[in-house]
Amino acid sequence: MPLLSRSLPFALVLLPGLALAQGAPLSLTPQPGGTAPKTGAPQAATPAPVETAQQSVQRINAYLNKLVSFTSRFVQIGADGRRFEGSLYVQRPGRLRFEYDPPSPLEIVADGTSVVIRDRKLATQDLYAIGQTPLKFLLANHIDITKDAKLLRISREPRDGTITAVLEDKTTFGGTSRIRLTFDDAEIALKRWVITDPQGFDTQVTLSDIDTTKKLPAKLFTIDYSRAPESNR
Repeated sequence: MPLLSRSLPFALVLLPGLALAQGAPLSLTPQPGGTAPKTGAPQAATPAPVETAQQSVQRINAYLNKLVSFTSRFVQIGADGRRFEGSLYVQRPGRLRFEYDPPSPLEIVADGTSVVIRDRKLATQDLYAIGQTPLKFLLANHIDITKDAKLLRISREPRDGTITAVLEDKTTFGGTSRIRLTFDDAEIALKRWVITDPQGFDTQVTLSDIDTTKKLPAKLFTIDYSRAPESNR
């Protein structure tokens, strides 16, 4: 599931050496024994400084904190290769809903305190504390990826124009999870995440058609606690 580990019924501090390479601007100042550039002679363009990891983190945090309310389509691919699609609804702080397209009978709802996994076909639901989910920091009132989880690294992929943050969370259900968040580098827009659960299995969720303009009704994020006899909190 997108939020919890594969052990559930269905499968979301800068370290030493974290900084990205910093480009040094070309200096036209004559060096000892060198020759000053001639007036009017073509000069090499000064390359733009390369963004540091700290600057990347600041851009990511700023983007995520602006992403207060949105809807999106998603495609989920589990460790077994099975593919599911559906709609995602997020209302920060704390509220989230995954609606899986048929034939999947499942939906996942967070109401700000708990997360419930519902099986519409079996009419069952399992309840978990929101703090046990590896994407809980995306639902926080104020997001800082260097404080809400352990930031392992920031990397940039020029070929496809993405930037990736790899995080580690030791408080998720079942043990330590690793979360890999990938953004469009040019405008810092969330594209996908991959969660590696405590057993080492990956679940990938890719987002599309993100819409931040819709008003989301509160009923999307309602949990009926009377129907959740199996609590994992």
